[in-house]
Amino acid sequence: MTHDPVAFLVPHLRHCLTDLPPGAVTGDLVGREPGDTTVYLAHSGGFRAIRHRMDRADVEYDVYAQDRESAAALAYQVRQALLEDLPGRSLAGVLVLDVRDIDTPRYLPDSTSREHCYGGEVAVSYIEE
Repeated sequence: MTHDPVAFLVPHLRHCLTDLPPGAVTGDLVGREPGDTTVYLAHSGGFRAIRHRMDRADVEYDVYAQDRESAAALAYQVRQALLEDLPGRSLAGVLVLDVRDIDTPRYLPDSTSREHCYGGEVAVSYIEE
């Protein structure tokens, strides 16, 4: 892989989820305070395919919110933006070919802070433009 998928997915989700506070969609948790609404993306794996022309990146998303219902609703919005809006998009030097569910959003309360969190995972297939 020559492109970090988080680098093009964060701006895309920020564009799709305009009702969130600035910086809520992020690729790291630096500076985040417990209780902040956050959509955190992390590259969790992947591989190069189709004669070394297409990359597949597995990306986890964790959604933190004040209450369980808000976290669940936002996690499903993130999932929808990734699965339905992302395929066919040209972003930051890549063309997204397909996005598939690996794991649908599920409840994952933070073990330390006990914050409400829903997390899921998608596989993003893309080629360099």
